[in-house]
Amino acid sequence: MRKGQNPAKFVNEVAKPQRITVAVLNYIPFLSGFYAEALDVLKVSLESMRNDPGLPFDLMIFDNGSCPEARDFLVAEKEAGRIQYLILSEKNMGKGGAWNIILAGAPGEIVAYADSDILYYPGWLSRSVELLETFPKVGMVTARPFRTNPEFHTSTRAWAGENATLEEGQFIPWETFWEFNRSLGQDEAENRKIYAETKDWMMSFENKRAMAGASHWQFVAYKSTLAQFLPFDMDKPMGQVKQLDQRMNATGYLRLMVSDPLVMNLSNTTDYVKGNIPKTARAGKKSLFQRIIQASPIKKIMLAVYDQIFKWYYS
Repeated sequence: MRKGQNPAKFVNEVAKPQRITVAVLNYIPFLSGFYAEALDVLKVSLESMRNDPGLPFDLMIFDNGSCPEARDFLVAEKEAGRIQYLILSEKNMGKGGAWNIILAGAPGEIVAYADSDILYYPGWLSRSVELLETFPKVGMVTARPFRTNPEFHTSTRAWAGENATLEEGQFIPWETFWEFNRSLGQDEAENRKIYAETKDWMMSFENKRAMAGASHWQFVAYKSTLAQFLPFDMDKPMGQVKQLDQRMNATGYLRLMVSDPLVMNLSNTTDYVKGNIPKTARAGKKSLFQRIIQASPIKKIMLAVYDQIFKWYYS
């Protein structure tokens, strides 16, 4: 027989979530090699996220089977009230599996998704939501302009050609273009060639400017829109996430970017934060050994070996 009455029966109000849920996917399997600075990157990312986003939000983090040090940090952040919703997965479910939980479970009307290696600038959230609410049938808004595959935003350009002012040209400055691609470990000479041969699409609608394109690594979207593309069935941990970009475009949703950089990719190092210039750019002339291992054929072989070793231990 029940003893007494459940005190919860006498609670007249419950907490309501913020309209916006910032959802972060984190994966730090160990703190060495490629992931040596990953926990520091996560800490920098979360700190910059909270620095004048422009709008209130609740923070949800899905940890995809990280090491004990990363989990302990996240639990401490949750206990300190800096994370509102924390999900700790025992195993790595891949990005698709994590998305199925994050994008369906976020309590907010608007979901601001990001990988765990993003650096945020003031106003990143309010500027993104502004475009989301101004343009019609927006699928996703990324808070940084960069060159994306034109095949992924054909619907956006088609809509803009009929309903807005659409311009083609070099709207992203070289410095902004190279800043982002350099963070991905790409080659400068090759990127100068790509920059010269590609272009951007800028559109104006109701006194707001946006660029065509967006990406799965950071975006703001309505939860109801994202629900149309769930669940994701991805059989690899990475490499298939462009499905969201492609499916949104195929369904006719707009994929937009803000006109100036409000987020930045840190990748696996905090070097960019320590003076705004990566070590490789500060070091001056590369040594003979550095030039040899950066040669395209050798680099491909070394990365393939690294990838195989990683699979043996963690797949």
